[in-house]
Amino acid sequence: MHAVILAGGKGVRLRPYTTALPKPLVPIGDQHAILEIVLRQLASAGFSSCTIAIGHLGHIIRAYVGNGSRWGLRVGYSTEDSPLGTMGPLLTMMDRLPEHFLVMNGDILTDLDYADVLNNHRASGAPLTIATYAREVRIDFGVLTTESERVVAFTEKPSIDYRVSMGVYGVSRDTLAPYTPGLPLGFDELVLDLLKSETPPHAYEFDGYWLDIGRPDDYDRANAEFTTHRSLLLKGV
Repeated sequence: MHAVILAGGKGVRLRPYTTALPKPLVPIGDQHAILEIVLRQLASAGFSSCTIAIGHLGHIIRAYVGNGSRWGLRVGYSTEDSPLGTMGPLLTMMDRLPEHFLVMNGDILTDLDYADVLNNHRASGAPLTIATYAREVRIDFGVLTTESERVVAFTEKPSIDYRVSMGVYGVSRDTLAPYTPGLPLGFDELVLDLLKSETPPHAYEFDGYWLDIGRPDDYDRANAEFTTHRSLLLKGV
């Protein structure tokens, strides 16, 4: 099994932590970088190889990870010279990718079974599989529904339930064939194109532990929770 780790972003929202370090290498706990945790998890799940898409401060990632042998992985690299969006980097490495592969952001902490996501994607026959997570947003106001300047309904501080992308995907090479290498391709564009062509993505619903480290508050939470969740995230380590 093969995975592509997207690690080319500048991590602007996580500054000042990312001023000198790429976001996937910010430390979690006393011993591990986020990317190291991800690589250990992939190896434990049965992945034998991965490609890391690098850009901003990519030389530091390359120096830290090397060829991946210390985690039992074969690691290669793809360099992003200009921003290509979430899916754009995949187009530049198509000749190195198997028919079905996993794609994931390099800055998430989760106990998601990556192998099961990829196997589920293969079995579904869908062009794209999106790992999803349930979120709830509470509105701190009374919500009014109006028609022709009349209030026709009222809900006091409602909650809205929805599912979000976890930043982990099962992808098939044929799905990306229509797009031009070297041009940006966002996740949003790909999903909208698939919906428009009536070939919808498959949803892999997950309800375990997931934290997207996008802001300083998320990073602080990750460090605060790591001791409690270490055995969950790094089984057998």
